[in-house]
Amino acid sequence: MKKKIVKKLSVASFFVVVVIGSFYVSNSSAQPGDSQDPLVTKSYVDTQIKKLVQEEIAKQQGGTGSGGNNSGSGNTGGSTGGSEGGSSADTAMEIVTIKPGQQLVAKAGAEFVIRAGKAAIYSSDANGVSDLTAGADLANGTDAPTNHLLMFPREGRGIIAKDTVKNSVVVMVRGGYEIQKTSK
Repeated sequence: MKKKIVKKLSVASFFVVVVIGSFYVSNSSAQPGDSQDPLVTKSYVDTQIKKLVQEEIAKQQGGTGSGGNNSGSGNTGGSTGGSEGGSSADTAMEIVTIKPGQQLVAKAGAEFVIRAGKAAIYSSDANGVSDLTAGADLANGTDAPTNHLLMFPREGRGIIAKDTVKNSVVVMVRGGYEIQKTSK
């Protein structure tokens, strides 16, 4: 009787060793680059992530999955008209030029960066424009600084091109705006 039990235990232990050994061998035999452990390049991962991000953006915008942006129709000249800007995911800045006698009036939430020329802040009420670069509030009539990010929290505020010889103001704009003649 003891021999039968010893024989069964030895067969069972042998079976357990074989099973555990086969798992160890199969997992350790995976070489980098084979089907068990594939190698991928950074460009492949970047492409896959970009594709997933574009699909998610299209899903959130309720689009067709094309991944394009809805930038709206822009206005880079003239005395009236404007741009409604793009969606909230649209981060492209548009280059706009205004001339003396014109003002660039922002829609709520628009951002401007004056790149060239001289301009002054325009506000239809007592409050001004947020200069995010300097951390200041610029009141109506204040000189608008170049290369500062200006945020327009409400409609009816903007910048006026100063009347100087050959002065055009080049502005980078993100968001909606209108170009209007000044009321001088």
